[in-house]
Amino acid sequence: MTKTQLIETLARELGLTKKLTNELVNRAIWLMIKWVRKDGEVRLTWFGTFRKFRRKARDGVNPQNPKQLISIPAMNIVKFKAGSMLKKAIK
Repeated sequence: MTKTQLIETLARELGLTKKLTNELVNRAIWLMIKWVRKDGEVRLTWFGTFRKFRRKARDGVNPQNPKQLISIPAMNIVKFKAGSMLKKAIK
């Protein structure tokens, strides 16, 4: 499902305009980004948890030249852990 499909489906099911639904979806996404950046975690109990994680610096290989080693700097990434209802739905 794409973001556009999500917006169209939500608008149809809730009886809202696509414009309003798009605004709501965008606002929800930006709030989640803001909370993960600030608090390090967004937990949607039945769906899953988005958590900020610090990946350590490490050595890697240049994919264009596998003989060349490169240094990959430390960085923040986001990990997702599926919630129990999502896991059950997928089984």
